[in-house]
Amino acid sequence: MRTLPFLALALGLAIAGPAAAQTPGSVDPKPLPPLGKVGPATPAKELFGRKTRPAALPPQAIGGYAGGCLAGGTALPVDGPAWQAMRLSRNRNWGHPVLVRWLEAFAPKAAQASGWPGLLVGDLAQPRGGPMLTGHASHQIGLDADIWLTPMPNRRLSRQEREEMSAVNMVRPDRLDIDPNVWTPAHTAVIRAAAREPEVARIFVNAAIKKALCREAGRDRAWLSKVRPMFGHDFHFHVRLSCPAGEAACREQDPVPAGDGCGPELDAWFTQEMRFPKPGKPRPPLVMAQLPPQCARVLASD
Repeated sequence: MRTLPFLALALGLAIAGPAAAQTPGSVDPKPLPPLGKVGPATPAKELFGRKTRPAALPPQAIGGYAGGCLAGGTALPVDGPAWQAMRLSRNRNWGHPVLVRWLEAFAPKAAQASGWPGLLVGDLAQPRGGPMLTGHASHQIGLDADIWLTPMPNRRLSRQEREEMSAVNMVRPDRLDIDPNVWTPAHTAVIRAAAREPEVARIFVNAAIKKALCREAGRDRAWLSKVRPMFGHDFHFHVRLSCPAGEAACREQDPVPAGDGCGPELDAWFTQEMRFPKPGKPRPPLVMAQLPPQCARVLASD
């Protein structure tokens, strides 16, 4: 946390997403109605949200995490040896091939580190990335993934369970700390394992979870710098990978600040205002002119 304006921005970007992450899906989702006249003022989310298949272009992350799109996306298989994808009706299990390969490799490592059977994986991106109709300001370039803080069961979930079950809230009702009835050392182990991965640029968690990690990290604290507090994220942690090598159209974030992030900058998240924020005025939806020009080609591709 750097400045008060940054906090206001974070509040505007993040407050709707975590609650939407627990919204049940449908086993029989209805297709979106066709759009009427499309023009410069048409929200980009209405266009990208109606694309059900990836752009037939070479893989490329284009733009920034909260303002871009994805070419050549790949679907994370809905079942793997150490993961299961959730909320399949959303069709958001798409990502840059770098992200999909990373998840496939990381899930067994996470299972070994935690003793869990595997991971439950939430939203990645839409088939062509871009702004989403609901739930996220980021997840636009195929390098973000939500991982539930609920262990994968040692059986295959039904389609209905994947749509309707909720992850477990890890945060105490007063939002000052984690709930000790549900938080375990395995949760720390999973997040630590992800933060130690060299491809990972950021991990977002609720501030109460960051507090618990600071307390439980021990002497090895280098990985904590990547774990950043963010509104919500009570039920899952959000992994963000760095831009793939050689992809000049992908826009990196600034490097994480020095230090473990466990000092006064964390304490500031526990005021009444920060623990129970009031929803701000929604930001106007992005239009195509606000995205990189390459995104028009991604949208138009077969």
